[in-house]
Amino acid sequence: MLEVNGTRLYCLDTGPGSTGETIVFSHGLLWGTELFAAQIEALRGRYRCIAWDHRGQGQSAADLDRHCIGIELVWQDAVALLEQLALGPVHFCGLSMGGFVGMRMAARRPDLVRSLMLLDTSSDPEPVENIGRYRLLTKVVRVLGIWAVRSRTAPIMMGASILADASRRAELDRHVAIMTRRKDIWRAVNGVIDRAGVHAELGRITAPTLVLVGEEDLATPIAKAERITAAISGATLVRIPRAGHSSPVEEPAAVTAALDRFLAALSPG
Repeated sequence: MLEVNGTRLYCLDTGPGSTGETIVFSHGLLWGTELFAAQIEALRGRYRCIAWDHRGQGQSAADLDRHCIGIELVWQDAVALLEQLALGPVHFCGLSMGGFVGMRMAARRPDLVRSLMLLDTSSDPEPVENIGRYRLLTKVVRVLGIWAVRSRTAPIMMGASILADASRRAELDRHVAIMTRRKDIWRAVNGVIDRAGVHAELGRITAPTLVLVGEEDLATPIAKAERITAAISGATLVRIPRAGHSSPVEEPAAVTAALDRFLAALSPG
């Protein structure tokens, strides 16, 4: 647990890898460091891998004085964490909410970002058609607890392939249990619902960028990924078959391979 920007963040640090380079992993809403477990395990031999749980999520401290944990605050936490650890330019990998952080980081603090990997994310505000439904779910969580919306969580966060695969039912249940572990998650949900778009800032990003999207992602569909790719000079788009909004756990091998190829292309030799 690290004291960062007035809160306490749970942080996972694998220590130095053989390349001397660092990847930081910024998770999506409802998740924590577990989202990138497969990628960290595969890459830790070559890269120092750092992942943390955002304020009010995972194993990090609650923020009970706030009605809304805004994305700008979460981004400031990330900046403070990177500066506190004195990491220098890093390979920044963010999914969904973590992508909101990553785009702000690369556009506003290019000195901290060597490359950018954006997974299942959007540069736009939350679509108007989603806001009413998400606010209703948030109210249910505040009154009844997160268990009351477990059945609604998987269809938003996972793709059709894993939802329909009976052999992966136990795995799916574990993922949903992780995503619905905190009753106070509604504060972070409000931050995602109320976020401002960052698309107008994408033209300032100069770091090499990979945009990755699950072909079954309903929360931030392929069109969102294409829009980001078009706005960042030189960005590359990769689509992951059979994956929804949580591609690193749905198709871990394919996601790891895509990240590995991207990172390898940046290294001399």
